[in-house]
Amino acid sequence: MPVFESVFESTAERQPLRPVVSAAALGAGTGTAAAAGRRGLLPVLPALGAVLPEGGLRRGTTVSVGAEDTGLLLALAAGARESDGGWAAAVGLPDLGLAAAAGYGLDLRRLLVADDPGPHWAEVVSVLAGAVELIMLRPDGPVAPKPAARLAAVLRRSGCVLLVAGPWPGAGLRLEVRSGRWFGLGDGHGQLTGRQVEVVAEGRGSAVRGRTARLWLPDAHGEVRAVAEPAGVGEDVPSGAGAGLDRMAVV
Repeated sequence: MPVFESVFESTAERQPLRPVVSAAALGAGTGTAAAAGRRGLLPVLPALGAVLPEGGLRRGTTVSVGAEDTGLLLALAAGARESDGGWAAAVGLPDLGLAAAAGYGLDLRRLLVADDPGPHWAEVVSVLAGAVELIMLRPDGPVAPKPAARLAAVLRRSGCVLLVAGPWPGAGLRLEVRSGRWFGLGDGHGQLTGRQVEVVAEGRGSAVRGRTARLWLPDAHGEVRAVAEPAGVGEDVPSGAGAGLDRMAVV
């Protein structure tokens, strides 16, 4: 079994793990984070709240994120810092850039990493779900319905949110980047300064009718925000409209 360690394991700034706080105990605090907690939601960055049907991530649920867009995965996870506890974990993401994670707003002092859990990823997630608010996961292959259902029960008990890079059986919410454009490169020269994307969210229940938003992911300052004068923020789109993930390569 893999060993879990903080990315700051060797520093004096390491802090002990804190258990996930139940939704009923989240009455303290002010602003958006406290309001989300009282509704049983894990906060997200304000720009992403516009595209989520409840304005946050429902605790104890699984969210499927487009497998090729790590930026969207990190942006969704960044809101965990606003919750009481604020611990997160990354499982099966050996190529995760910690500098990028910090840039999107994750607190590296409260991030646990299990780079290569191999076939034991489900056991790793089960153990971590009782200790952190949010887990980012990339399974080592397709996930069968039965293990997905067992993990769903663990998440419901713990209140942990699972963000999966790729498809997940029974996911209540799916988000992906439908199209995107990088800025900053000239004719064979220059430096990337930001990316505009169209994010689509769809799923079950209140998310059965998809929603879309145009975002900077990120902008020139590394922030996630709505595109000025956005077209279609919160607009309903047909279910399945985000099925074609736009893959982009910069040479």
